[in-house]
Amino acid sequence: MTRTTREPAASLSQTAGWSPLIALCLGYFLVILDVTVVTVAIPVIGARLPAGLTELQWVVDGYTLAFAGLLLFCGGLNDRLGGKPVFLAGLAVFTVASAWCGLAGSAGALIGARLVQGAGAAAMVPASLALLREAYPDRGARARAFGVWGMVAGIAACAGPVLGGVLVSAISWRAVFFVNIPFGLLGLLLTVRHVPGRTGRGTGHVPGQAGRGTGHRALDVPGRTGRGTGRRGLDVPAQVAGALCLAGLTAALIEAGARGWTSPAVLGGLALFVLALPTFLLLERRASAPMLPLELFASRRFSASAAIGVLLNLGFYGLLFVVPLYFQQVRHLDAMATGLAMLPMALMPPIASPLCGWVAARTGPRPPMAYGLIIGGIGLLSWLPADGDTNYWALLVPLMLTGFGTGFTMPAATAAIMEAAPQELGGAASAVFNAARQTGSAIGVALVGTLVAGGGLVAGLHADVVVGGLGFLVAAALAVFALRPTY
Repeated sequence: MTRTTREPAASLSQTAGWSPLIALCLGYFLVILDVTVVTVAIPVIGARLPAGLTELQWVVDGYTLAFAGLLLFCGGLNDRLGGKPVFLAGLAVFTVASAWCGLAGSAGALIGARLVQGAGAAAMVPASLALLREAYPDRGARARAFGVWGMVAGIAACAGPVLGGVLVSAISWRAVFFVNIPFGLLGLLLTVRHVPGRTGRGTGHVPGQAGRGTGHRALDVPGRTGRGTGRRGLDVPAQVAGALCLAGLTAALIEAGARGWTSPAVLGGLALFVLALPTFLLLERRASAPMLPLELFASRRFSASAAIGVLLNLGFYGLLFVVPLYFQQVRHLDAMATGLAMLPMALMPPIASPLCGWVAARTGPRPPMAYGLIIGGIGLLSWLPADGDTNYWALLVPLMLTGFGTGFTMPAATAAIMEAAPQELGGAASAVFNAARQTGSAIGVALVGTLVAGGGLVAGLHADVVVGGLGFLVAAALAVFALRPTY
């Protein structure tokens, strides 16, 4: 039977309605907003608390570090307990930690609160993706739902600096955290009332829906034997090893800018990374109930999608950290003017993400992902002529291309990795993708600080966009060649 072009929209409304999508996207909006809303406030926070560049990097990366480090554990917790209770717990922790951030009286207290915030975010994201996948099993409807979900991520990421500039100028830097509280409470209420709970374990199997609209075979991962599809995902030693691996690498990159690459702290961080990574892989391979089923990576499409997530966020979030510093410290704009200067970037994802969802529902995720990454890569490399005297209007094209390319890529990348994983491992798949993205964010921000400390802000901006732009183009090549469907 030939599907009409109206069927995906009908499936979206008839399967679960819009209420679950709105509830889940509200929480996800707050999660992504808090990755970027502090970027414009960073110079003000540094002056008020006070804090140096290294501490300011930790304010940003403390959040993404906890976020990325706990995603796999929370994905396993989600597969064991079901999405709704994990999502609600994460949103509650996130809301309380936001109040703590706003009340912080020192840089150390703020960094600690950001770590707790990141832990709440880690619980929310895998649950939200898995709950969306359950609510919209039809492939077209799911592509549209992921399109909205990706649009929310793009809007939050790009609007963060704009909203941050308004709040810092109109109220104070503390307002960028206090604003989460009423929306967090609203998200809790909407989730309790409108997101259906689940009675069984795991995020993947929905009674009566086995194999419907999944877009892939049930055993899409080569070599799967069913290991770890039941009570899995709470492997604490492996979780600790994985978190130490990411923490070691991120800490080394952050501290290298201030201390130098040969300092004991930096060498210790790198050594921790080198030791913790194989330990994590060994523990997961030997575990009877692994937190991360390594057989997922036997799928070329899954591995490529995870790598694309790293490269996408490394380039985009590195840019989002350095551009507000460029506008405020090189061009001497205040927080409000900086937010307005970044508005063209913020306006692109609301256009690009729904368009990507519409295209992906008809072509699959691979073509829009490749086009979005190419556009975003060109946008990043277009920042190379920027210096202290560059006319602002010459920066409009880089701002708009970067925002559009990222917004156009995100829904397709999300759909690609979810379609590359078996239904019963939906929580693990979403956790891997978001862990990959947040790992890219943490590394991108840490790398920017090192580049800026080594050559100054303008030189650091140029080096960052070269790394990020080439990363986008490599990701585009992966989308073209590694995501070809297997038959």
